[in-house]
Amino acid sequence: MNHDATWESENSRELAAALAWIRARLHRLAQDHSDPASIGSPASPTALPGQCPAWPRALLELGERLELTEFDREIVLLGAAMEFDVRLPELCARAQRDPLKPYPTFALAMVLFENPTWDALAPNGRLRYWRLIEVDRQGTTPLTSSPLRLDERVVHFLKGLNELDERLQAVSLPLAGGGQLSDSQREVAESVVRSWRAHPGDDALPVTQLLGPDDASKQWVAAHAAAAVGRALLRVKSDTLPAAPNDLEALRRLWDRECRLLPLALYLEVGDSDASNSERLGVVQRFLARADGLILAATRDVLPPLDRPFLAFDVERPHLSEQHRAWVVALGLETGDGASALSGQFILNLPQIRSLGARARAAAGTDSDALGRAAWSLCVQTERGRLGALAPTVEAKATWADLVLPTDTLQLLRQIAAHVRRRARVYGEWGFDRVMNRGLGIAALFAGESGTGKTMAAEVLANDLGLSLHRIDLSAVVNKYIGETEKNLRRLFDAAEGSGSILFFDEADALFGKRSEVKDSHDRYANIEINYLLQRIEAYRGLAILATNMRSALDSAFLRRLRFVVNFPFPDAAHRRELWRRAFPKADAASGRAGVPVAELDYDRLSRFHLAGGHIHSIALNAAFMAADAGTEVNLPLVLDAVRCELVKLERPVNPAEFKTGSINGASHPTLLDGSPRA
Repeated sequence: MNHDATWESENSRELAAALAWIRARLHRLAQDHSDPASIGSPASPTALPGQCPAWPRALLELGERLELTEFDREIVLLGAAMEFDVRLPELCARAQRDPLKPYPTFALAMVLFENPTWDALAPNGRLRYWRLIEVDRQGTTPLTSSPLRLDERVVHFLKGLNELDERLQAVSLPLAGGGQLSDSQREVAESVVRSWRAHPGDDALPVTQLLGPDDASKQWVAAHAAAAVGRALLRVKSDTLPAAPNDLEALRRLWDRECRLLPLALYLEVGDSDASNSERLGVVQRFLARADGLILAATRDVLPPLDRPFLAFDVERPHLSEQHRAWVVALGLETGDGASALSGQFILNLPQIRSLGARARAAAGTDSDALGRAAWSLCVQTERGRLGALAPTVEAKATWADLVLPTDTLQLLRQIAAHVRRRARVYGEWGFDRVMNRGLGIAALFAGESGTGKTMAAEVLANDLGLSLHRIDLSAVVNKYIGETEKNLRRLFDAAEGSGSILFFDEADALFGKRSEVKDSHDRYANIEINYLLQRIEAYRGLAILATNMRSALDSAFLRRLRFVVNFPFPDAAHRRELWRRAFPKADAASGRAGVPVAELDYDRLSRFHLAGGHIHSIALNAAFMAADAGTEVNLPLVLDAVRCELVKLERPVNPAEFKTGSINGASHPTLLDGSPRA
């Protein structure tokens, strides 16, 4: 809060007069000390100039806000004189009859001013409590003889410059209210403001907790609420709070002082790591329990009980209908079909929608079809990085044409794609979201032996829907320490929520196994992990795919919560024949790539090997390398050699009677005998 030119001019004039008064008193005191007969005489005090002719208005303002006494103001003025007048050090030394004391002290102030009080020296006195005066005590120097220095923040304030203390600037960032709020978010912001106005002063205000997983929504709600009451909002992360009690108390007093000097509100962002760590949570609780002013604590869940009142508000992203309207406006669409697809798949805030819509219009021009595709692509690109290292992105290359599965399995997969593609219409427009008491997401189980196409099917869905596919890294999620797995999973689901991503839990039985009978504490906490997973997999709004080789190992409670269970059977001979036909890439005229040179193969004979699609793919790749090394086409003997290597790798028995040796290019290769090999 800075002032106009007239105020600054008057303040400068009054400050100059007050500094002249300080110099006169010091000069007279120095003269008295130069005449031993006048020291301590009754005439000595009256010989000093009387009251300050006019207190600087900045000093009066400081005194009102920090409740300073007259003696407090005089000491502040003495400290200011040291900053503004180069003659003061010499006068201080002469007034104290000590050339080694060219600085003000409490002892000097007690003699210099007419109505001194010892309270000003106390640690909890206003001067030292608010850190207006710094006392430089060294060794055994008495308190009253130690140098006094006016705090730099106060020096600037007396000159009319009222800006945030640089020590608080180092741990905070300004948080402006530039984000557009939806109607539902605006209602939360107005509720917060009403709760503040219901309390008479800052000291009586409860801590306002903003709850939810979306940081941007909480920040914008907080910024709008603070702006509504004329406060500048400072964002401080909880991990910057010092753990040492003295340092934390110093920061807390600094914040309280700034609240009295500036119209501020504090946005304390409590990270998950601090909220779940008892030691760090204690630091946050101590700060919140003692700090004054208007404070908003942003956290995922309600903090444990504080030693002061608090109010909690849930902050969510805009509702489905609000996002739909925002997309219609952002893209300039005449119909809402494209907006329905975007709002149904991605959960974004209004500023994000407005920004992405502008970028899509710039990229697509007036082509409505291209506009929808551009917006969809931008949403995927923007949101895919939120999952980080917990769920690496899988590049989806497979298409429907690559799948070789029974008709029933293919129909189920197409139903999954239809549920994802049309959920905005069914949930939002047709009202199923109002009658469903469970999550609006889609969970599917892919069950089948290794190599039967579960991962490829997930890629096909991602490719067809235009979504990013993320494989869950179990090594980064599962933790042996109690509670850590749940924290990792919560971060994973929170990051994935609204991103439109497909989560692919490979070997899901490792995470979603059966709950066991509780025999000790380890069993109890293991069951807690599974219960938590049950809740989150159900509440997740996107598509979650669980793949397992052992369906029987899954907890039955999971099966009840799954929308789809897709069985991937081991391919029969007809499907194996088709898999062999598609195993080697064909020439692609569009890209100009040549296909694999393949001689005529006996697919009927190859289909007799009891192998899944993943195994056939590995065999085809190995045979291609063998052909490239031999400088020949991929032929039946090379493929059979690769088959034998794959069987050995799988630790399956290889009957020599099933192979006979032929000669190709002078090399010996096994060839398949007539007759069906054993599985």
